[in-house]
Amino acid sequence: MLTEERHAYILDKLKRENTVKIKDLESELNCSISTVRRDLSELEEQGLLTRVHGGAKRIYTLNTELEMKEKSSKNIHEKKQIGALAASFVTAEDIIYLDAGTTTYEMIPFLKDIKDLLVVTNGVNHADLLTDYNISTVLLGGQIKMRTKAIIGSVAFKQLETYGFSKTFLGMNGIDGEFGYTTPDPEEAALKRLAGSQANQTYVVADSTKFHKVNFVKVSELENYAVITSRLDESDRAQFTNWTKIWEANQ
Repeated sequence: MLTEERHAYILDKLKRENTVKIKDLESELNCSISTVRRDLSELEEQGLLTRVHGGAKRIYTLNTELEMKEKSSKNIHEKKQIGALAASFVTAEDIIYLDAGTTTYEMIPFLKDIKDLLVVTNGVNHADLLTDYNISTVLLGGQIKMRTKAIIGSVAFKQLETYGFSKTFLGMNGIDGEFGYTTPDPEEAALKRLAGSQANQTYVVADSTKFHKVNFVKVSELENYAVITSRLDESDRAQFTNWTKIWEANQ
């Protein structure tokens, strides 16, 4: 096996299992222990893993949060497909929570013909578009987060505590097997966690680039929410379906 192939195998195994053992790699790659050690050292020098006694572990990079304009320009086609699929789970007379986020935002055009729908949101941009489509809307009160145009803080939290939902749809910055669902901001994480607990069904809507990403604050374990996403590769599909229900928008 070529060096590049061994490196790709090691990194893929780390992505799935978080740690690797030298003895296992020796057998799986059919090469010597010295070759495995050299491979791990080279990958560590590239900043792709950290050597530990007897093997290596994955490096977690805490991702920073983009502004709303930056987020909305990324993976637009996938987000629209996810939005359409997510909206198909909403039925007449539902009361739903739409979390602030660019993927939940893409659900809104597909909600316009659902009868007697009520939407609660903490997204300023979301509320604006919902009312453009004449959808009954409640916008949480509180502090506006400038980067994402999300309502956050204690006022929003106390208001949200009084509501219950048929379904909640959450945006998420990271989806990871070890760390669960994560997001950069503690106050947004608190609102997401509360909204998820207030619903009969909770869905995370996020494109496939959010998988294996880790952010500062944990919102929940994977098993607590279903995921609506874009097409996953086979290894991710096999791995993450062990933890939660996943719908892929463009299968």
